[in-house]
Amino acid sequence: MHDRTHCSKRLIGEIPPEFRSTGRDPRIDVCRGIALWWIFLDHVPNNVASWLTLRNYGFCDAAEIFMFISGVTCALAYGRACQREGWSGMIGRSLRRGWDIYAAFLLLTLGCIVLVYLAGSAADESNTRIFFEHPGEALAHAAILQYRPVNTDVLPVFVVCHVLFAPLLWLLLRAPNVTLGLSLLLYALVHIFGWRVPAWPDGAWFFNPLAWQLLIVLGAWYVIEGQKIRTWLTSRPALVLSVLYLAFSLVLARGQDIKPLVPQALTDLLLPLDKSNLSPLRLLHFLALAIVALQLVPQGWRGLSTPVLRGARSCGENSLPIFCLGVVLALVSQFDLFDVSNRPSMQIALSLAGVLIMIVFATLLNALSSKRERQPLANAAEISASGTSRNVQDDPRKTALDPPLNAHNVRLRAIIAR
Repeated sequence: MHDRTHCSKRLIGEIPPEFRSTGRDPRIDVCRGIALWWIFLDHVPNNVASWLTLRNYGFCDAAEIFMFISGVTCALAYGRACQREGWSGMIGRSLRRGWDIYAAFLLLTLGCIVLVYLAGSAADESNTRIFFEHPGEALAHAAILQYRPVNTDVLPVFVVCHVLFAPLLWLLLRAPNVTLGLSLLLYALVHIFGWRVPAWPDGAWFFNPLAWQLLIVLGAWYVIEGQKIRTWLTSRPALVLSVLYLAFSLVLARGQDIKPLVPQALTDLLLPLDKSNLSPLRLLHFLALAIVALQLVPQGWRGLSTPVLRGARSCGENSLPIFCLGVVLALVSQFDLFDVSNRPSMQIALSLAGVLIMIVFATLLNALSSKRERQPLANAAEISASGTSRNVQDDPRKTALDPPLNAHNVRLRAIIAR
């Protein structure tokens, strides 16, 4: 009981207004859903439809959005779990989620290998040929996250993120600015000394967790401390600076195709950007994009209710299975059966079909989840009608989830409860 009633020495501070509502902010899931679509489109080789994605119009791409939103959602979800169940319950949830992602990664790895074997093609493109040459060694390295088929690289980072999120949240609750500073320091040291996490059979993790952790920490920090800088984020100077930087990145990114537009010396100096270690230019581009999006898409924006964005929201609410589905669909598009390399019509058809499949699958998952949630309510209603319901005070599940309402819990609940 002591564990539940004393979640933290420093209570979670003011958070942005959009995260205080009793419902789930749809913008989070919409952004994550769109990012999942973009990731899928970018993973299809030579895909003409990828011109709809972010990576062609600046420095960053959907990966930065996905990482930052993961930090936001982890802070919200695990903060609420801490309030309800204490640190032990919160740690259990984070470890279970880490295990879910780890299991999904292993299943996705095996699924990719089976698909390549059945298709008899794309072994080199999917980085699975090494498995067929050394299956035992490849499985062993996959189990410790050192071997990954193409496009599955982000999942090991999320495994590490969820497993270590409990100590991160503990630090953020007590010293949020110091924690963010330490994250920035680690990010800087990665770029100074070239620290990497080794991978097998050679090289390092494509998404270096020592660098990409900054976006996850930044997302969690924004939930806890973002209100203090929200006035500046929504100010006109911040918007002007962000728009100017986005315009600069657009000119530089597309200036390679228009040679007189950008001096060759400048492009040679700045490009290509280091995605593996999250280049500072990519980081700044994402931050500028986030500031613009924050001002242009307010809470309650009517456009969120359009059919397309409702589909994106469904995908965002089921990010793990939809990401895995997108990886499989992108792999299938590389099989000789489709031959999409030089056929724009096939590329567009497969891209549209893939996004629709993701939306339908996410909608089915939401329907199944809603059905499971309604079942306990129906059972409770039946018990109540039969006169056999117990007093709430005698229900151990109730007392475990709702600790006594002392001043600590009242304040914490008012800030992070749904």
